[in-house]
Amino acid sequence: MEKTVTIPVEGMSCEHCVRAVKGALEAQKGVKAVEVSLEGKSARVVYEDGLVGLEDLKAAILEEGYEVV
Repeated sequence: MEKTVTIPVEGMSCEHCVRAVKGALEAQKGVKAVEVSLEGKSARVVYEDGLVGLEDLKAAILEEGYEVV
């Protein structure tokens, strides 16, 4: 089942940060679309539940060095 979630992300300060978070999320199996907002301090992710979960998405962000609040 397809799900959409908005994850609050702290620590992004530039477009490089946005690209890093977006790339980490897009690399997760089952992720269909990613929109990362520097101003909104968030990542909106459309994903296939069962292939990837919310905790996997959060872990991918944390591995890039950003905080999930």
